[in-house]
Amino acid sequence: MKLGSLLLTTAAVGPALALASYLPFREPVGPAATPAMASPQTVAVAPGRLAYRLPGEFLTADRPVDAPESEIRFRRSFDIMTYQVSAADYALCAADGVCDAADGAADQAGNLPATGISFRDANAYAQWLSERTGESWRLPTDEEWAYAAAERFSEEALGEDGDTIARWLARYRSESEAARGRDPEPKPQGHFGANSNGLYDVGGNVWEWTTTCYRRTSLDGRGRVDTSTDNCGVRVVGGKHRGYMSFFIRDGKSGGCAAGLPPDNLGIRLVRERPSMLSAIKALWRGAAG
Repeated sequence: MKLGSLLLTTAAVGPALALASYLPFREPVGPAATPAMASPQTVAVAPGRLAYRLPGEFLTADRPVDAPESEIRFRRSFDIMTYQVSAADYALCAADGVCDAADGAADQAGNLPATGISFRDANAYAQWLSERTGESWRLPTDEEWAYAAAERFSEEALGEDGDTIARWLARYRSESEAARGRDPEPKPQGHFGANSNGLYDVGGNVWEWTTTCYRRTSLDGRGRVDTSTDNCGVRVVGGKHRGYMSFFIRDGKSGGCAAGLPPDNLGIRLVRERPSMLSAIKALWRGAAG
């Protein structure tokens, strides 16, 4: 490459990297490669801070307590689906033989959210969607989900530290009150409206899988972590209240809920990965090479 071309390419790297934060990821497969499926609608959740309690069970001197609260800073925006994955879109994955058919799929209209979905199903769908769109899709972490849910994220502090029975009753009362009058039947997309970030149906009657594992943590006398063990056979699900579900469970009401009232339904909302610095440089280099 001539020196002039190299200098022009180098000068353009900075702007290209800045633009990479706002562009969907598409890794070209060949000169004529085109995605087989349009990218789902997303919203960009702006950078900011989140007051957050870690999920799971927290103990001090072997007695249950609230998780300590910390502040999480999101330095970059991220893209997350505007709507939950629809029954129609999930059915395409099942038709391709990548996903297992959802429980009750025959009764799910296309504009309803896909339900009857396990953690394994959700990951299979994310992989399939990535291949079909040429983008990189994944489940959110619990932190990402809580931040995107904004005002619809339910605080998990119960008080009553050290009193197992009082804490169980407090959780039951809180979740029972939230469930009062709720119809568990899935509703058409948009039924529960949008939150302040523009996400629809957050905190409705479909809980959404995250990648975060259930955690059992022992705190010392100062509230600092002493020991912590992750149980990744159980994952956090975000919804009207935070839930904990075994990874193979498709219907929260049938069992497998590690704590609290079970979710009405289990579904999917995915995050789209932004391109990395390396992929941005590769794309720029291919363009410069003609």
